[in-house]
Amino acid sequence: MTRWTFFTAVAALCVQLCSVSKSCSIRTSGGTSARTSAGAVVQRGSIFQVYCTFSCRCRGPMHMYSRHPPVPQSHRPLNATTIYYNVTNVNKNRTFSCSCQCSPAPLDSCGLDISAGYLPERPENMSCIYEVKDDDGGVVSCTWNTGRDTFLWTRSALRVRTGYENHTDGPVRYKVSPKGTGWSSANFTVSGSVRRISVWAEVENDLGSAVSVTRNYTLWDIAMPGPPALGPPVCSSWGCVLRVERSALTRHLEVQYGAAARPWTSSPEPTGSVAERNVSISPLEPYTGYHFRARSKFSTGLWSQWSANVSGWTQEEAPAKELDVWFAESASDFSSLMVYWKQPDVLAARGRISGFRVRVDDRRSGPVFTADVGADVTNQSVLFCPNCEVIVWACNSRGPSPPARITTHHTRVKVQQVAPPQDVKVTAGNQSVAISWRKRATAPPHAAHVVEWFPQGLKLQELRWVRLTAEDHHTVITGIEPFECYEGAVHVVCNGSSVSSTRFPGVATLTSAPSAGPSVQKTVEGNQVTVTWTEIPRGQRGGCITEYTVYLGSKEQQRISVPASERRRVIRDLSPAGYTLWMTASTARGEGRAGQKVTFSIQQDTPLYPLVLCAVATLIGMVLMCLYHISAVKKRVWVYLQCLMLDVVPDPANSKWARACSQDTGEVHLQPSSSGVAEEEEEPILVDVEELPKQSGVSSGGRAEAAGALHPPTNYIKSFSHSDSESSDRTQSSLDTGTTVDYISSHGLGSMEEEEEEEEEEEEFTGMLGFFPSHNMFTGPMQLGGTLTLNAVKIDCRDFFLPELCRPET
Repeated sequence: MTRWTFFTAVAALCVQLCSVSKSCSIRTSGGTSARTSAGAVVQRGSIFQVYCTFSCRCRGPMHMYSRHPPVPQSHRPLNATTIYYNVTNVNKNRTFSCSCQCSPAPLDSCGLDISAGYLPERPENMSCIYEVKDDDGGVVSCTWNTGRDTFLWTRSALRVRTGYENHTDGPVRYKVSPKGTGWSSANFTVSGSVRRISVWAEVENDLGSAVSVTRNYTLWDIAMPGPPALGPPVCSSWGCVLRVERSALTRHLEVQYGAAARPWTSSPEPTGSVAERNVSISPLEPYTGYHFRARSKFSTGLWSQWSANVSGWTQEEAPAKELDVWFAESASDFSSLMVYWKQPDVLAARGRISGFRVRVDDRRSGPVFTADVGADVTNQSVLFCPNCEVIVWACNSRGPSPPARITTHHTRVKVQQVAPPQDVKVTAGNQSVAISWRKRATAPPHAAHVVEWFPQGLKLQELRWVRLTAEDHHTVITGIEPFECYEGAVHVVCNGSSVSSTRFPGVATLTSAPSAGPSVQKTVEGNQVTVTWTEIPRGQRGGCITEYTVYLGSKEQQRISVPASERRRVIRDLSPAGYTLWMTASTARGEGRAGQKVTFSIQQDTPLYPLVLCAVATLIGMVLMCLYHISAVKKRVWVYLQCLMLDVVPDPANSKWARACSQDTGEVHLQPSSSGVAEEEEEPILVDVEELPKQSGVSSGGRAEAAGALHPPTNYIKSFSHSDSESSDRTQSSLDTGTTVDYISSHGLGSMEEEEEEEEEEEEFTGMLGFFPSHNMFTGPMQLGGTLTLNAVKIDCRDFFLPELCRPET
């Protein structure tokens, strides 16, 4: 079923095509005919009429159509069977058709195609070239300009008449080949005996024809040899040798050479007519790729076409120019130096750079540091000494470049004092920055200017510079990133050392408000807070930061402006409350977004003086308690306490011992202090004892004299029992002379071993705490009051500071 439907559709299409072909004929038997007043081919811009004539009786209106799809035209009737339409200013091909309802049977519509174009123009600018192949002849090629496009099928031909020594042949018509829009060409062969030719071009279409002017040529005037053939070049560092093959009849040869992105340069023309010869091309640059081409010429006629290009590389030479070197010093460490250099260009390198050598030389002792780095390295950190210079070389396979030297301002080498550049002005554009300064009246010898710039805070990482002459006072730096803050300086350089400089502030080509705020940290101390922050990331600054703003919010909001160079601010005298703190950064375009907020509180101050006083008192008390556990310290404390007490001292004259002896001759016998002592007593030994005055500030050497001056000598009695004084020959007694005693020291008796131990302890501790008493005020017996008798009194000279107080009488 599908197959039959397909065949039916194809049959119907064929019938329709046949009908269309029939309706579009200009004239059909028993149908309609269409014609124009100017024919089927008309000139563009012309005016003509189109007629449609119907041979049948139309039962309805007659119609005329044009264009595709068909558009009805405003035709006019000419008679009962003919209509026409006026066509004006036609500028392209048109199709017209006519139709009506005919009786007795409908007729197919008939169409007419009209082509619109121009008359051919006269060919101009004819030129011919005679390409000599050999002695037997060659090929003549002629080209000419055919003028504007006619928009019609146009036929062209070249007519040639050849002239020999004695006669002329022709003309001969040669086929023409189109050669681009508006140009045509034709080629024909001539023999070696032809001496001259005459040529002209003819062109025609349905609207008319045109003929060019006849051109006459002598063949040797337009003769051109074939292009030479070049062999591969053989090159050294400074030149190349080419092998050239050319026609033996040629008399002239031109060789050109050129490198990448450079124009062609002609080598001096060699002489001679040798068909095959070597041509030397020099001077050339070392380690450079060159292209070569050549052309030749007869003694008359035209130059040949250029040969095919051949290429070659010259060999390497040691770099001829020192590197462009600069440096940057660390802001905190003057003993180190970062040295930078630029990669040399191809002409300066004169070969493939294999690496760089950096050396630090002490002017007195020689090299102190050397480093070899790779070809892709452009900086090196070195240790710098005050009397040193840094030298950098570029190296290739043929050797190093001339040395480039750098010294800095803190070297001991004397440099000429030069004023820094004045009136430095920086102007930012959309993608560049212009820097200018005042031109100097006179420049120091061998001086130059160096302009350096770098992103703010990244000098060591992204330093760039340009070196200028001493006469230059203006430069434009490019490659500036938008929304990036740059800073730099203009240096005056003499003999590789920066002798003076002027810095310029931050500059940005494009600026916007920061898209983020600083990251804040706070430290609270009492009633003040210390705010620190870090820089905004480079991509969010929007240009150069002009200031920071600290916002402190509580009951009232405070706004504190901070210079862009600071990273810390202390806010003092804050009232006790809760606070919220945040920060913003600003550029020339305005204030940016706020950073993160931090909160903190200021507490009410607690008085520290009582706490400190209590802590100090507690500490002192603990120290004294620890010291008091030492026995020597206890004794000296007891002595001082007794000196300070105003106790009543009993009068020795009231004792029974004194009354019993009052009738004797003035000698007092020692009374035993114990009931267990033998009845027979030894004769006592009398000593004079002086009491130490109650002045703690008197030195040990002068205490005896001071005591004697303030108080008269007083006789004290120290009594021992026989059992306690068997080995004590030091005990001495003295008779009271009647002087009133202010103070009597009471001391319990101990064994001699204990006394020796106590004396050793006292000697050891006297150097440290000689002023402390050595008596235990809590454990020793103390008998005070008016009823005290000398029967129980025992005096030991060891209780006093100085032995002079216990001197025996002479």
